Amino acid sequence: HSLYTDRDIFLREAVSNASDALNRLQFETLTNPDVLDPDAELAIRIFVDSEANQLTITDTGIGMTRDELIENLGTIAHSGAKTFIEALKARGAAGNATDIIGQFGVGFYALFMVADEVRVTTRAYQPGSEAWTWISRGDNQYTIQPAEKTTRGTEVSLTLKEDAKEYLSVFRLERIIQKHSNYVPFPIYVTDKVEEAESEPVNQQVALWRRTPREVTDAEYDEFYKQLTFDTLPPLARVHLNIDTPVQFYSLLFVPSRADRGLFQMQDNAEAGPRLYARKVLIQEHAKDLLPQWLRFVEGVVDSEDLPLNISRETVQANRVMARLRSTISGKVIAELDSLAERDAAKFATFWEQFGRLIKEGVATDNDNRSKLLKLLRFRSSRTVGEADDAWVSLADYKARMVDGQTDIYYLFGEDVKSLARSPHLDIFRARGIEVVFLTEPIDSFMINAVTEFDGASLRNGADGDLELPAVTEPSAEDKPTLDEAHLQDVIGRFRTVLGDKVAEVRESKLLTDSPARLVSAEKGFGADMERVYRMLDKPFDAPKRILEINPRHTLIRSLASDRHADIRDAVIGQLYDSALLAEGIHPNPANMIPRIQALMEAATRQDQPDQDVPPQA
Repeated sequence: HSLYTDRDIFLREAVSNASDALNRLQFETLTNPDVLDPDAELAIRIFVDSEANQLTITDTGIGMTRDELIENLGTIAHSGAKTFIEALKARGAAGNATDIIGQFGVGFYALFMVADEVRVTTRAYQPGSEAWTWISRGDNQYTIQPAEKTTRGTEVSLTLKEDAKEYLSVFRLERIIQKHSNYVPFPIYVTDKVEEAESEPVNQQVALWRRTPREVTDAEYDEFYKQLTFDTLPPLARVHLNIDTPVQFYSLLFVPSRADRGLFQMQDNAEAGPRLYARKVLIQEHAKDLLPQWLRFVEGVVDSEDLPLNISRETVQANRVMARLRSTISGKVIAELDSLAERDAAKFATFWEQFGRLIKEGVATDNDNRSKLLKLLRFRSSRTVGEADDAWVSLADYKARMVDGQTDIYYLFGEDVKSLARSPHLDIFRARGIEVVFLTEPIDSFMINAVTEFDGASLRNGADGDLELPAVTEPSAEDKPTLDEAHLQDVIGRFRTVLGDKVAEVRESKLLTDSPARLVSAEKGFGADMERVYRMLDKPFDAPKRILEINPRHTLIRSLASDRHADIRDAVIGQLYDSALLAEGIHPNPANMIPRIQALMEAATRQDQPDQDVPPQA
């Protein structure tokens, strides 16, 4: 009980020990065909006897002598498997010694979690061997006595505790075997009584991931994926690895077609990670440490020959083996996603729409893989919005379309793509034919802070107040009518008076062309993107004051210099500021604008206003 957290584990350990014994017999018969019962099937049989309250696990493996019973079962945590492998190495024996499952020998004692008494009856493989029975109630003593057993192998009989009678259900036992021991390489039969006719094996035996990839069909891959995940759709991509060095492992990983897979879907943070096997025996249902957190959408299995496990095999020790597994598997998954993007853009677009947020999370958090992940990023942009399919843009696509004189990649934060397409910040880029990337998800703020450049081009926020862009060629800003300096300063002064400490500054915009005003962050200020994140998380923060830039070439701004609009000038200024907040997605309470908007509409519909000209133009 101090080692295990799940009582079901007792059956995994019993089956592993039986498989261990069968493996050892196979090694023995490679050089010594003179064994007891040479024609007996190498198999594991489990019998349920409800009337006697007993569960029996038998194998036709190598068996044990009296001395081996004392050494293996009478000594806590003695590992016969470990000793066997060391002996093989010492004599230079060939063969797949790593198929031996046991490592610590403590697994046998897991039986006492469910049993009041355990009886082990065994006969060694030598033709002239004798049978012995080892009996213990899990206390500090045991007995060994001669037994009647005519066949080779070991029979483990458990008298179950009163609260463990659930393990007398054939169905329950089958489910446990299929979960933990489905790929043990020997058939496992479960029957209701010893006398009953034998059924079909419960386990599959052949692990698909251990087969050579060229031997597995697409249909077999898809069927395995559906059994593993309960997903009704085939996966978008898969990664099948059989690697010998520097760490020996097998893996079969899948990228699902969708994030939401209904009742059995993977939760965002819980129940993530591939299944982890050690020599085809399930060790962890969700091995979170095998992949970075941002790859939690990946499903599949990893089966290692070299995993360092703790004594109960329920916890994987963190060391260089795990680090190499993590690095290798992550790199292969990223390479497959990169390949998918190149060979099937439509499939990759589906992937991005489902899991793009997690790739962005990887860019923000995974220093080791960040440069590789940058190639996978996809965005909407000012050039693609409105197209038939609103095409996705990679950073490489963007860089290939940069205009003459452009050295940076520009982006804008916003609530959604449609609002960003109407952003006043786009004026200066449209006039110069420069594409802008649209960032609309909360994770974008954290991602962009981790990325300074791509392929030599720096990433710049298009809302920065100190942007320096190539000059406008057509139409020229100087060709548009504008306020003279005196009226401009009057208007700026009025803005400052009305807005007061709501803004850090009001100034003329040298870049706006079609919009009347915009808000820009002060140098190294707290951006609107982070303000949106804080508001979404309902966290307190001190919003910094921003700079309001006004466009003296815009009709609305020029009209504010006229005495004709004196009665509504302050309301228009207030509305321009609120509209700029709204465009940034950071207005704290848009409903507060309603009374002012109604007042402005009333003023606009009054018929008694005399016509006057706007102020003189420079």
